[in-house]
Amino acid sequence: MRITQGTFSFLPDFTDEQIEAQILYALGQGWSIMVEHTDDPHPRNSLWEMWGQPLFDLGGDEVDVAMREVRSAREKFPKEYIKVVCYDRSLGRQTTALSFIVHRPDDEPGFRVERQEKADRQIRYTLHAYATNDPIGRRYGATGSEQATSNGAGEGAGESDGTVPEDSPE
Repeated sequence: MRITQGTFSFLPDFTDEQIEAQILYALGQGWSIMVEHTDDPHPRNSLWEMWGQPLFDLGGDEVDVAMREVRSAREKFPKEYIKVVCYDRSLGRQTTALSFIVHRPDDEPGFRVERQEKADRQIRYTLHAYATNDPIGRRYGATGSEQATSNGAGEGAGESDGTVPEDSPE
């Protein structure tokens, strides 16, 4: 199953040249660039983990700096999702103007819909990402070292059995 989040998500994956063109456009608009990654692309998980520092003050021709960050993130997290987020600060607040995925794991397991029946004939539906069956840092075939290095957590930090408690808001 192909995850569809952000702009261009229904198009085929961009080449590096196409990514550079989008970053060039964003820089031309005066937008800041940030690279993010995750191994849990749940539709409500819109804030992923930052890769490096946000690139606030790039000039309109410094596409190579942003692309260097994209390539570095791909090298460090080859089995995770990576996206570029472009922020428009012209309104005096952080506003996402453009966001698109620039790297995907080879295998995207997808989601299943879980139906829960509650009192008074209430029915509640939730999404469960198959990837979350594995603990953080071990999803998509990762060995655990990538995630542990990225957030400073030790081996096995944040592990769970992948189940959602019945009273969970998810």
